[in-house]
Amino acid sequence: MTLAVPLARTECAPLPDPVVPTVAGARLTVPLVDGTRIGYANLDHAASAPCLDTVRDAVDELLPWYASVHRGAGFASQVSTKVYERARRVLRKFVGARATDAVVFTRNTTDSLNLLARALPKGTSVVLFDTEHHAALLPWRGPRVHRIETPASAGDAVLALAEALRECPVGPRLVVLTAASNVTGEVWPVAALTEVARRHGARVALDAAQLAPHRPIDIGALGVDFVALSGHKLYAPFGSGALIGRADWLQAAEPYLVGGGATAQVVDWGDRLGVSWSKVPERHEAGSPNVVGAHALAVACETLSARWESVVAHERALLRRLRAGLASVPGLRALSLFGADHDRVGVVGFTIDGLDSALVAAVLSAEHGIGVRDGAFCAHIATRRLLGRAGAHEQRAVRVSIGLGTHAEHVDRLVSALRTLVADGPAVAYHLVDGRWAPVADPRPLPAFLSEVP
Repeated sequence: MTLAVPLARTECAPLPDPVVPTVAGARLTVPLVDGTRIGYANLDHAASAPCLDTVRDAVDELLPWYASVHRGAGFASQVSTKVYERARRVLRKFVGARATDAVVFTRNTTDSLNLLARALPKGTSVVLFDTEHHAALLPWRGPRVHRIETPASAGDAVLALAEALRECPVGPRLVVLTAASNVTGEVWPVAALTEVARRHGARVALDAAQLAPHRPIDIGALGVDFVALSGHKLYAPFGSGALIGRADWLQAAEPYLVGGGATAQVVDWGDRLGVSWSKVPERHEAGSPNVVGAHALAVACETLSARWESVVAHERALLRRLRAGLASVPGLRALSLFGADHDRVGVVGFTIDGLDSALVAAVLSAEHGIGVRDGAFCAHIATRRLLGRAGAHEQRAVRVSIGLGTHAEHVDRLVSALRTLVADGPAVAYHLVDGRWAPVADPRPLPAFLSEVP
């Protein structure tokens, strides 16, 4: 039985599922190339998730009070300082961190992992899989970086890590793991991998960017030492992320950035400046902090924490519907690390025989009002290995990712659109513009706020 349904043209999006937290833009409509409008089907949550309504409201409430943090005597500064430090406590609770763990606010997961890379003790061996997102793959430098090739199964991943750690030289060791793949959505066996790391005296850093919006995280239960996450994946797109974990390496390291806030004292010694650096977390938060972003991230974490059961159930139901529907599309090849039955969050990467993935994404947008991602998803090595494993001849794939802004009509519309595309091809002509497919005649107007300045 197919899940495809007729594609309705509607002036507004369907109401969101009332069981789960709602997002801004839930009733957004977008123009199509045929001149009509349709409710936007945002199936690109893995790139950037829409803002939660609770987050938007909280930011609006804070903005009149926004002021300098930590060093202002005014009452608004005191309020902003309390908001900022409260956000640390919320983040610590959100990931089940230890009381002694540091919570350093950053811009995003990439920033967090680069900070950690700068803080590693001299001579640290770093072990990671080549399936990592570039944010976790690229910050580590030097001869002691060991990259493990894409494993064939979760069990192979555990065995490969043990072998790699046995070969590491004496000294500090760090294992870098992803919690959930941003290419396939598959959840990694973090607890089992961490147990191996512990036996070999290694610490573990977890890239939780893709897991944190979908499942609860518990540092203690997983046995990890550091967690990195991003607000823009967590329905709080206000430029904030966090690195949460053991403070000793961060305290011993030179500041990630230097400037105000990172300094406890600066004195003039004539020929040079004498500087005493602040303790963690301020040590790595130079400059005026992103109070609004930290508050937004904290509110998103609180919102999700209060509704985890509903959030997980909602997404699992949608994922089952999505995967069943995609399986009905002729020529569609889903990408997988560990097999079809492995646990995963709401991310599916795929190709369709005979169709350029970038063209598929363009057609979905222009003709059906569906937003997906195409490419190698900032995980080039992993994506290309998985494409080869799936027997695809492309270097790019399509990625569909669901979340709190998704409901059943979006999934059904996607499946119907793909089946139509495979059967009949695009409804209008497309050409390449700056390397991207676009309709030859594209009448879709941009929103008024993007009007050209006269």
